[in-house]
Amino acid sequence: MNSPRRTERRTELLAAGAAVVTVVLWASAFVSIRSAGDAYSPGALALGRLASGALVLGVICAVRRVGWPPRSAWRGIAVSGVLWFGFYMVVLNWGEQQVDAGTAALVVNIGPILIALLGARLLGDVMPPRLLAGMAVSFAGAVAVGLSTSGEGGSSVLGVVLCLLAAFGYAGGVVAQKPALGRASALQVTTFGCVIGAVVCLPFAGQLVHEAADAPVSATLNMVYLGVFPTALAFTTWAYALARTTASRMGATTYAVPALVVLMSWLALGEVPGMLTLAGGVLCLAGVAVSRSRPRTPREREPQAAAAGTAEAGTAGPAAAGAGEAGAAKAGVPEAGPDREVSPRAR
Repeated sequence: MNSPRRTERRTELLAAGAAVVTVVLWASAFVSIRSAGDAYSPGALALGRLASGALVLGVICAVRRVGWPPRSAWRGIAVSGVLWFGFYMVVLNWGEQQVDAGTAALVVNIGPILIALLGARLLGDVMPPRLLAGMAVSFAGAVAVGLSTSGEGGSSVLGVVLCLLAAFGYAGGVVAQKPALGRASALQVTTFGCVIGAVVCLPFAGQLVHEAADAPVSATLNMVYLGVFPTALAFTTWAYALARTTASRMGATTYAVPALVVLMSWLALGEVPGMLTLAGGVLCLAGVAVSRSRPRTPREREPQAAAAGTAEAGTAGPAAAGAGEAGAAKAGVPEAGPDREVSPRAR
């Protein structure tokens, strides 16, 4: 009787776990990009990252004998591959070279808001008050983090425009990916989207070869890390979670990334955050918690109502039985017992 509810709860927990893996790995990507970005240009870094990710995903698909996605899924895969895997990664890398990290994070974090708007318009996503409130709180936290980490004179109009384009590419890719996940598996959508993104970045192949020859080993390892973990693994867990919830809710979840970046920079790079940065990180996490919370559904109230009804029935049972027996005796109906049987007429 509780089996469907248990299955639903298990699916929700798995999706939440996949989302946690995604945001943690995406947060770690910002730390790795700092190292790799010093040795590789934006296009070369994007191509090297996507090529590493596509190679790992291709091996996994070959081992698991994963076939081609159905034809109906290719449109969403192609659009997300071009906009998110290809375009987004190049313009974001380029934009972060033109503006400081705080400004980049501030501009790119309009992405979840764009996802919510596009999801409501194109996918029919419902935007409950808790989701809107949580996104507002998280965006306020992202603004606080961005302002606290922004340097003076470190921004340019070109950099802000590039980060804005990255946000639009990210939002468009997520909204295009959502329908494809209803027709193909998360592994298929991620693998072929990554391959398409790598193909889009092929014009930067010459730069990648030239820069890889002079880049330090640490930068190249960071580029490979970006491809294996924040791309191959994190994009797959993202697709798994996105297939089991709305695009708006998943977009709101990514507001946890700025808070995790602050924490990782503190632990890995020794960058001690200020009070405004810490407050912004707390707001980001609080907003994610609000946006992912759900009000109690009528189905969850039914067991409690049924239990209350059973208790009331149990309390009223003896009194009702006594009244019934008294009524039967008053009407002259014989009482059934171990040595007497009530005739059908008496009943």
